[in-house]
Amino acid sequence: MRQFDFTPFRRSTIGFDRLFDLLEASARAQASENYPPFNLERVAEDRYRITIAVAGFKADEVDITAQQNLLLVAGKRREENENNQGAYLHLGIATRSFERRFELADFVRVESADLADGLLVIELVREVPEAMKPKKIAVNAGSQPRPIAHREADAA
Repeated sequence: MRQFDFTPFRRSTIGFDRLFDLLEASARAQASENYPPFNLERVAEDRYRITIAVAGFKADEVDITAQQNLLLVAGKRREENENNQGAYLHLGIATRSFERRFELADFVRVESADLADGLLVIELVREVPEAMKPKKIAVNAGSQPRPIAHREADAA
């Protein structure tokens, strides 16, 4: 993947440092780590889905942590019984520990997480608080402007 240089944008913008840091960190992470594979899907206008291939992991071996603007998905396999280790003739399903980080926009929260058929499906929803949503302001027409009442200062 080609690395993009954000230096010209950093010189001419103010307040976008966090955005550029996120883009650079994401590019570095994508170049260095691709396990486990995952899909990002926009299900509806304010609904998203992350599907992660976690074949070989059980539900109690996957940990999902949602912080302010970060979703951390980690998997750690418990050690198998040593007697079963000798039974494998070929061990091709990757079951190494992993950690995936997803930066979340403001007001995005995890709605649910399900593990079935080796796929971890995480449903996300963006819920903007009513106070933050745009509001229509009614424009009154046909009324005359009201004069501002002027009070004279009381002489003391």
